[in-house]
Amino acid sequence: MSTEVPESAVPPPAGAGDSSPAPSRRTFIATTTAVGGAVVAGGVIGGTSLLGPDEAAAANTAPSSHLSLMVNGTRRTVLVDNRTSLLDLLREHFELTGSKKGCNAGACGACTVLVDGQRVNSCLTLAVRLEGAEVTTIEGLADGDELHPLQQAFVEQDAFQCGYCTPGQIMSGVGCIKEGHTGSPEEIREWMSGNICRCGCYVKIVRALEQTADRK
Repeated sequence: MSTEVPESAVPPPAGAGDSSPAPSRRTFIATTTAVGGAVVAGGVIGGTSLLGPDEAAAANTAPSSHLSLMVNGTRRTVLVDNRTSLLDLLREHFELTGSKKGCNAGACGACTVLVDGQRVNSCLTLAVRLEGAEVTTIEGLADGDELHPLQQAFVEQDAFQCGYCTPGQIMSGVGCIKEGHTGSPEEIREWMSGNICRCGCYVKIVRALEQTADRK
């Protein structure tokens, strides 16, 4: 679309006898743009709100709900913003930072936890939808000082390097084994494909799942 102003839109000279030349299209556009920008800046940045006091207060108050759920065997009750993800609830409210925030878009699997025994991407799960649910995170797998079999297998198989994705890999692996998708290395890779390891430890991760599934 052209941004030029037609000749008819340019204002005529102030007087017939005025010797000043008519402004060019470029000058007219530059002037009106500057004036318009000043108006917008004054109204949005420096001006007063178009909302009344009550409307502004309502706009700044996010809806929230009381939520009660089991997290790693402990009943937790909290007042939470309805927009809060399960991942942020775990990390920011319950200080369970084992679940990692990687892509925050459900693409990397670093935030994987179990909800009622099923693996989910906690970054895409609204916390308020989990009233009464049972959530298990990486912190809830071990039995005291005794590691979960898959945690132990990760150690024995050296299935991690930087460790950032490891909590999500293990939680997804627990779900994968429970679902019975460990019949072959190819099947494991397929059903673990939602978990990314940027260090490239996929072969050892598969071996850890095979070891745990065989011992089950």
